[in-house]
Amino acid sequence: MKILINTDITAEQQQQIESVSDDLSLVRPQNSEEALREIVDTDIVLGGFNRSLFASAKQLKWIQVLSAGVDGALFPEFVRSDVILTSAKGFVGPHLADQTWALLLGLLRGIGRSVRERTWDNRMSIRLATWELSEQTLGIVGLGGTGIDVARRAQGFDMRVIAVDPETVEAPSFVHEVWKMDRFHDLLAASDIVSICAPLTPETHGMFDDAAFEQMKSHALLINVTRGKIVDGPALLRAVTSGSIGGAGLDVTPEEPLPADSPLWDLPNVIITPHVAGGSPIRLDRSIGLFCDNLERLLIGKPLLSVIDKEKGY
Repeated sequence: MKILINTDITAEQQQQIESVSDDLSLVRPQNSEEALREIVDTDIVLGGFNRSLFASAKQLKWIQVLSAGVDGALFPEFVRSDVILTSAKGFVGPHLADQTWALLLGLLRGIGRSVRERTWDNRMSIRLATWELSEQTLGIVGLGGTGIDVARRAQGFDMRVIAVDPETVEAPSFVHEVWKMDRFHDLLAASDIVSICAPLTPETHGMFDDAAFEQMKSHALLINVTRGKIVDGPALLRAVTSGSIGGAGLDVTPEEPLPADSPLWDLPNVIITPHVAGGSPIRLDRSIGLFCDNLERLLIGKPLLSVIDKEKGY
């Protein structure tokens, strides 16, 4: 069985993959031209994948990408195919959740303003703007791996957690209620913090529009660490400048890179990080571990983990 490794891995990680079975042949192309040649008789791809590779593949069975979101890979001919797609969904929650809470606390405790304004004169205005999270409501949009990890951390702040999700999911003990997406606006109206933990799909694209922001509390904070296009850019700018919401912490933005002249950079109630939430020194180790687990499952005919429903996009 031939595996095309289309990402940088260490020698130890390669050995970890090779140890799964003696019936494996690993190739690590050095450039896109070599990848196109090697994909022809490849059975499995780990890492980068695109339309050109798919068009050249003759016996592809399974692709595991390293990202959790797969919106960039779902071109029609691949969606219609029988090739299995797995991602890192369910395995990137810890570092995405950490970024969520970093952005939230940076807004709540005036850290963003302090770093940006570099003055002692804002001390009282920052103090007057702070509030505590205890007994406040955290609303999570998308209760997958990232949403669950965000919710788990809310326990330490004595928060009430509610969530919406398109699927029927069992609420963990630290999530008080899980609603279907028809109650999205109910969640917005009830939440002091709203955390976007959803993938980008046709259904979530632009779902945070003017109508959504109108449902939110005037002090509520929006945090987004998954996909920027889930939020309508002009609507967000109107919401944070008009006082419709209290502020936003963004690791992803509707347009990336965010233009240098975007007003969002300088707003005192907005903190932006440049799409770094996916960074973790152990992320690749987790991905290789998942890949090896899935490889063992494939070889014995068991269902794979973190399988993407290509029609739904998650």
